[in-house]
Amino acid sequence: MDLIAIAENTVKIILILGLPSLIVSMVIGLIISVFQAVTQVSDASLSFVPKVIIVSVFILISLPWVGEHIQTYTKDLWDLILVFGK
Repeated sequence: MDLIAIAENTVKIILILGLPSLIVSMVIGLIISVFQAVTQVSDASLSFVPKVIIVSVFILISLPWVGEHIQTYTKDLWDLILVFGK
């Protein structure tokens, strides 16, 4: 494995770990926007506060999954240090 492959794997793991939270945020934003359009309520905090709360709860729920992926990736990187060190 060369440095380009390590960089590709790093970008891949960033996308895998970041996209679920982004998708949840986008879905919640869409739902709140539809609610605001239907009720004609245009309060800025109505769109911000629920999104922050729900995304924070989602991140807390998904922490074991994220930690497992980061732990596996870190172990792989430490193994590669031994390969590149020789």
